[in-house]
Amino acid sequence: MIPVQGYQGLTVGVLGLGRSGLATARALAAGGAIPLCWDDNPAARETAEAEGFAVADLTREMGSLATLVVSPGIPHLYPKPNPVIAAAYEAGVPVDNDIGLFFRSLGQGEWMMHDTPPKVIAITGSNGKSTTTALIHHILEHAGREAQLAGNIGRGVLDIDPPGDGGVVVLELSSYQTDLARALTPDVAVFTNFSPDHLDRHGGIGGYFAAKRRLFAEGGPDRAIIGVDEAEGLYLTDQLAVAPADDRVIRISSARKLTGPGWQVFARKGFLSEYRKGKQVASIDLREVKGLPGAHNHQNACAAFAACRTLGLSPRLIEEAFASFGGLPHRSQRIAEKDGVAYVNDSKATNVDSAAKALQAFHNIRWICGGLEKEGGLGPLLPHTGSVSKAYVIGREAANFAIQLTGIEAEVCTDMETAVARAMAEAQPGDTVLLAPACASFDQYDSFEKRGEDFTNRVLAALG
Repeated sequence: MIPVQGYQGLTVGVLGLGRSGLATARALAAGGAIPLCWDDNPAARETAEAEGFAVADLTREMGSLATLVVSPGIPHLYPKPNPVIAAAYEAGVPVDNDIGLFFRSLGQGEWMMHDTPPKVIAITGSNGKSTTTALIHHILEHAGREAQLAGNIGRGVLDIDPPGDGGVVVLELSSYQTDLARALTPDVAVFTNFSPDHLDRHGGIGGYFAAKRRLFAEGGPDRAIIGVDEAEGLYLTDQLAVAPADDRVIRISSARKLTGPGWQVFARKGFLSEYRKGKQVASIDLREVKGLPGAHNHQNACAAFAACRTLGLSPRLIEEAFASFGGLPHRSQRIAEKDGVAYVNDSKATNVDSAAKALQAFHNIRWICGGLEKEGGLGPLLPHTGSVSKAYVIGREAANFAIQLTGIEAEVCTDMETAVARAMAEAQPGDTVLLAPACASFDQYDSFEKRGEDFTNRVLAALG
């Protein structure tokens, strides 16, 4: 646990009592603060009370609060602030989240006693965050470095152990987390890529990008690793670098060769290359790395490679770790192969951009797609469907989804059971049965994980 510093003897409101909220309450108490908790869910309040935390309607307690700590799923500005947060704004109570408390508290205590100070690597972006984060953690463990995985993946940030000498904390941070944190000071910050998502929550695409940018603009990391395949990444790179040769900024790409006097890492035709001062210093063949299929995963590999190079790891050591990386569940996860047919679970492809990347990673695809469609429609996805033999559409809006798939044979299946059965019955050797929904899961499932588990279980049961 990371005890929260700076609030000893003060009352701190904790809004939202899920995983991160309860961890925050514990960490506040460990640092000498007095947590006062609230959640609209009575069961969550009962859980907090069972741990000995005081529970009260925080809208009536603003006069006693030193600050208010908010869980990431609770809106603080758009579409409109939660009533408790609105009351905090009116009362002038500072609003923060567990990420802000983590960065505020991490360097306290025995931090300066380490011979090699611990480091924090923070990863954000629209797609690939989880895979990049897990890959960095995997590489560090392969290298024998102390490493902990936290944030939007793994443990809550305040729930981890204080890092030891030379330890590394690897954080996945969503826009919900970076948007509100009052402290953001990673040693290394990674921006994987950018595409529209969570637009209602951020008041549009500009607000969404602004939330991502805060990790770099507010934090001032020692090294910034930026995906430059979109205009936003190029803009961010230009804002951070003071000269073309500024190697505090590392540009990465999976779309083209990068040139110039700075530090670049890019992947082309399955090969990762590292260039510094205009000269190639490393190359890795990614084509046979089964845990990282497709150009989108090659971009993740570039980001992870660059992050680990900033810590002094050798290219050969990183290459060894790539080979043993098994990938993450629900992210281009190869779950089975039989009679020449591969079965891949990419349930995390919850938007058009991530689904497009999945469709470009495989050939002869029998595509299971659909769900709760996001704003913007499927138009940007259609240019990337050339490898699709047939689509099997699920979800509440399956019929409408199928109509939008112009030029593709599409069958309305509605549910996963039917879609899996039809795709498996029609699959031929050389085909890939791919779940890449391009939609949220909440019309039929509690989460994309549950959707991916349903797909996996039905495939494995059918294969015996």
